[in-house]
Amino acid sequence: MESRMTSSATWPCAALPLADLSARTTIRVGGRAEWLLEPATPEELREAWLAALEFGVTPRVLGGGANIAIDDGVLPGVVIGTDRLRRVFRPLAAGDEAGDEHSALAPPSAMVLPDPAEDPRLVAWCGATLPSLLRAARDLGYSGLEGLVGVPGNVGGGVAMNAGGRWGEMWDVVESVRVLEPDGELRDLPRDECAPTYRNGGLGGRVVVGVVLKFRPEPRLTVAARMKDYLREKNKVQPVTERSAGCTFKNPDPELAGGRSAGELLDDVGAKALARGDAIVSPLHANFIINRGNATAADVFTLMEDMRDLVAQKTGIALEFEVKRWRPV
Repeated sequence: MESRMTSSATWPCAALPLADLSARTTIRVGGRAEWLLEPATPEELREAWLAALEFGVTPRVLGGGANIAIDDGVLPGVVIGTDRLRRVFRPLAAGDEAGDEHSALAPPSAMVLPDPAEDPRLVAWCGATLPSLLRAARDLGYSGLEGLVGVPGNVGGGVAMNAGGRWGEMWDVVESVRVLEPDGELRDLPRDECAPTYRNGGLGGRVVVGVVLKFRPEPRLTVAARMKDYLREKNKVQPVTERSAGCTFKNPDPELAGGRSAGELLDDVGAKALARGDAIVSPLHANFIINRGNATAADVFTLMEDMRDLVAQKTGIALEFEVKRWRPV
């Protein structure tokens, strides 16, 4: 690593050396980043990315820390955290001369916004939490993402992986997305230029900077009631309040699995009995790994392999990881 990467003055935004990453993940495991950069605006995000590229380093981007488990020890290079990029706001009307709806702040108070029912859109930066986005939509009477209630993480990750479940997915409401290309260029992609699929936003190696979301207007109380109902149902079958990275595996091809989900397969083969240290398979839902308090990344990684091996041995089905594993390159 070049010596110039040894000072915080090197970076165009807030920077922390040897930053603890475990507290920035929902499962609470992992080591430290050689450098953690924390941009506060989309432009700072781009500048941080370009600065890392100048050192020959391709950064990793860390949002809300869901669907990810980070290796123990020091992760070499640069991690860009999006926690300070949390804005959610209503855009100006399409075609307004102020028009850069991704990079602008909330419009000035002197501007007259269209009626929420006439333009049911929101702009969210990548670091906005999914719960805060759902609250904003609920308060405006915007329907379309209620099915993501209880899902942790940030908007950037939700768009990149097409987060969702039985009641809908993130890309159900995506109108356009602003991305950072691997070379550091910003690009706006309309939905019809993307190819989102199950647990994949179809963006390749691009980084989500912000997104424009188009909802359906409904009475606020209707949206709120639906969110409450969905959360009640999730609490019955998922460890929503536990330290977990979320679903460990993607659901397999229904034809191969006889219509069974990954959780059902894991349950059928007895995976709930598996544990490694303080990492255990949730007794509530077999597709979730829980950190009981002192699990290490090694515990989690090994348990993930144990679960996959057990299903393969007993059914012949190779499950695909949904949780991303960050390890030194």
